[in-house]
Amino acid sequence: MFVSVSLLLLLIQTSPTPGQAFRRGYSFGFAFFSFGLSWIGNAVLIDNTFLTALYPVIFIACGAFFGLFVAIPAWLSRRFEKPVSVYLAFCALIVVFEWIRSFLLTGFPWNLWGSVFAFHTAMLQLSAFGGTYLLSLLALQICGAPFLWLAEPNGKNALIAAAVSSLSLILMYTFGVVRLNGGQTAPSSTIIRLVQPSIPQTLKWNAASLERNFDAYVELSKQKPLRGVSAVLWGETASPFPLDFDEAHNNKARQAVPPNGYLITGQIRYYSRGGRPQASNSVMILDDKGNPAAYYDKSHLVPFGEYIPLRRWLPGWLRPLANTIGTFTPGAGPQKISLPGLPDLGAAICYEAIFPHQIIDQDNRPQWIVNPTNDGWYGNSFGPYQHFAAARLRAVEEGITVARIANNGISALISPFGTILGRLDLNETGALDVALPALASFATPYSRYGNNIVLIICTFLLYAAFISRPRPEK
Repeated sequence: MFVSVSLLLLLIQTSPTPGQAFRRGYSFGFAFFSFGLSWIGNAVLIDNTFLTALYPVIFIACGAFFGLFVAIPAWLSRRFEKPVSVYLAFCALIVVFEWIRSFLLTGFPWNLWGSVFAFHTAMLQLSAFGGTYLLSLLALQICGAPFLWLAEPNGKNALIAAAVSSLSLILMYTFGVVRLNGGQTAPSSTIIRLVQPSIPQTLKWNAASLERNFDAYVELSKQKPLRGVSAVLWGETASPFPLDFDEAHNNKARQAVPPNGYLITGQIRYYSRGGRPQASNSVMILDDKGNPAAYYDKSHLVPFGEYIPLRRWLPGWLRPLANTIGTFTPGAGPQKISLPGLPDLGAAICYEAIFPHQIIDQDNRPQWIVNPTNDGWYGNSFGPYQHFAAARLRAVEEGITVARIANNGISALISPFGTILGRLDLNETGALDVALPALASFATPYSRYGNNIVLIICTFLLYAAFISRPRPEK
């Protein structure tokens, strides 16, 4: 990033026209997002059907659309002309457009620039104050600082660039270490069991394998004594059977429920609303008698994965493709679930965890979040690691414990400080017992004020860029 961001800023600032800056920014953004999101195309390679031909389309489409989120800031910042003004404006505008990316067309804030700090837990701690967008702003300013020297090598900016980069990194690290040393708490008496069978995606919905897949979850859940465990956690759509009215499989699932405890599993929930059949991608909680104790229905659905936008208006030739994708009913949004014997919990299913400040009901904060997922669609790519980094960032931002459990992926219990308390890696099969921390949740400045903090900072930077730009001669 020190190389790429600094050179991108130099290319923008030296562009003959704003239009040329747009094209250079778009070239960068196209490559950044095409390769950074290339794992998405792995989903169409799973079944080796006619959908495989869509892989290059997905690759190009990711770059073509998301590249605009670099191109437009490049075009706007070029108008400030002066190197310092371009630097301040570009860093602020990239973050503003990253925030816009979180809600435009239902939003896709994946792999935010601030995720680069996920290499060390201490470097994530400032997200508790300004979210991942604050980390993005810092990453861009730190890594773009050498541009100030490249643009004016004979000026005083070389010293400024070195000071900005080195001091910012040192202060971030120091703050993070101090916060971590002062904030870790002892484990509580609530033990949860994370179950990851790592079922290949080619077999996940294979009709001949459904019973065997279900048995794998049950057997892993009870391979160690269940006494003393408060809840067993399964991944997204772990049960291919509707356990709330499939008595035979409900009886089998009860073998995985701890005494006086719960099984928390993902499954497709079927129900009727207004006399019409509905289906939701859901979390269901079973008690030890096999009774459904609570549900959570996924509210932020994946477009083209869990529903087709404007399906009824699609041309006839697209119907065969569209019919391979189901239509789920969205839930009502984040909620707190209170159950006897468990700390109050919330849920965020799969990619719901990538949305900053959208995974918790702030008026009724839970103590911990269950995040069932399935990254088996994406194989041995960097998609599962990016997804896991997002879950850690949500934990630090909101000051809440996150229990992430995958059919295949990275399953872990993450403390409110982003510390990994227990982990099962990609392609690893196992059942992991881990205790919730005694201090499982606390309010952070970001949980109170959301993105307002970083948006105010960006506004100030844009104002500073505006007043420092070259003045036209009278």
